[in-house]
Amino acid sequence: MGILSKESIRLNARVLNKKDAIYQCGKLLIDAGCVTQDYVDGMLAREEMMSTYLGNGVAIPHGQFDNRSDIFNTGISVLQIPDGVEWDEGEQAYLVIGIAALRDEHVSVLANLAEVIDDEETALKMRTTTEVNIILDYLNKEN
Repeated sequence: MGILSKESIRLNARVLNKKDAIYQCGKLLIDAGCVTQDYVDGMLAREEMMSTYLGNGVAIPHGQFDNRSDIFNTGISVLQIPDGVEWDEGEQAYLVIGIAALRDEHVSVLANLAEVIDDEETALKMRTTTEVNIILDYLNKEN
């Protein structure tokens, strides 16, 4: 089983703003037993220092180095926001992928994510799908 589960994916999410999107991603990680609330606070603090927007509608909020002790298990959460949320000025995020990593178990997910960022058609499919398995299968696929 991969580090991303169906329970950690929320399709058709509605958010108020970027901060709310990060909070919701973090809440999915908390609910999965991966992190504490302090880790989510670290995700919010990191975003204030440096944007985690990657391009092509994808952002990857994650905690700071100091928050490693707030991680119980490596995990990934996905918030799909079909209407998008302004991440940076002029940039909309449609897929917000929360990351909590103890070691390097998340590297294959990031490699798959890099393909999404490079392929607009795949990014569009993932941000508009109504099937959790499409996101799950794509991000958990073996390279």
